[in-house]
Amino acid sequence: MNYERFLNPTVAAVPPSGIRRFFDLASTMRDTISLGVGEPDFKTPYHIRNEAINSLIDGETQYTPNRGLLSLRKEISFYLQNRFRLAYDPETEILVTVGASEAIDLALRAMVSPGDEVLVPEPSYVSYSPSVIFAGGTPVGVTTLEEDDFRLKPEHLEAAVTEKTRALILPYPNNPTGGIMEKADLEALVPVIRKHDLMVISDEIYAELLYDGKEPASFGALDGMWERTLTINGFSKAFAMTGWRVGYACGPKEIIAVMNKIHQYGIMCAPRMGQVAAEEALRLGRENNYEDVTVMRESYDRRRRLMVESFREMGLHCFEPYGAFYVFPSIRTTGLSSEEFCSRLLMEKNVAAVPGNAFGACGEGNIRCCYATAVDKLTVALDRIADFVREVSA
Repeated sequence: MNYERFLNPTVAAVPPSGIRRFFDLASTMRDTISLGVGEPDFKTPYHIRNEAINSLIDGETQYTPNRGLLSLRKEISFYLQNRFRLAYDPETEILVTVGASEAIDLALRAMVSPGDEVLVPEPSYVSYSPSVIFAGGTPVGVTTLEEDDFRLKPEHLEAAVTEKTRALILPYPNNPTGGIMEKADLEALVPVIRKHDLMVISDEIYAELLYDGKEPASFGALDGMWERTLTINGFSKAFAMTGWRVGYACGPKEIIAVMNKIHQYGIMCAPRMGQVAAEEALRLGRENNYEDVTVMRESYDRRRRLMVESFREMGLHCFEPYGAFYVFPSIRTTGLSSEEFCSRLLMEKNVAAVPGNAFGACGEGNIRCCYATAVDKLTVALDRIADFVREVSA
């Protein structure tokens, strides 16, 4: 039977994730070390798991309000005010979602109409452009350069804007580069945003993972930008809660209301046990200055330095990341494409990395390696990569 006539051609034409392809292949191989999927190797802290267990024992298995538990939204409101100087009304300006990914999808579907363009700085997370397409819009890549520390520059933003541009996705700290935007960098974008009357979808899922004393900066906290910003965040990365699938979107109540409409028809609500766990993460974090996050961040920082130093020692140029938990080394000196390098590395050395072009064409010549992996495994993986580089460069 020919199923093509039953499929949406726009959706069918979108290629599968370049990240998952290598991860799925690696999962079928023995003795493989995966540096592919961006997932913390830490278990969710015990007190968070225990709170969810107690909730289940008490029979708390019902739906929550569509917008999420009000008690959780209040904790989110306090957290954002305390950490990022962002003020949101928990009643009307916060929506709890099934991970930050759903929040991004809802934001785009709520704001994008057919023919609208959405600017996507690249290299960046693989889901942004497909999500724009699924919403009926057109993603427009804006290349960021290593010579600019992969920061989005106002002149590059200005050059990409057309009369069809409606929104900008701001993905910092960045996946895959680990690049960050400090307050002054964000402020430089404001005149362009105002001039062209744009909305900003600020994905801040890695905001807690900054190194070398870098301070978090949130676009919505800049003067006059609150009303133009949807702030996206969640618990997966900083709190090691990937499988709980809890994220949130914050912004003007008019936009949050439309996002909630899509959410209530398609999802109903995020899982109650995940929301209970997320509330505990923030509640205890409020009391102990987010000690769990600090412990994990310090561990990531040690691994970050190990990765950067090791790639440089093996003769590969490696940009120093100041956020997230990825390195994005250049493999151009090997003479291999990103796809060739990662395919051969997996098949010959049992190490999974992600080709840089999975994050946009400008990522070609680089690979992404996640260092949210145990140090002993990282050390073995780096030794294998060094052997591979020597062999292909001989």
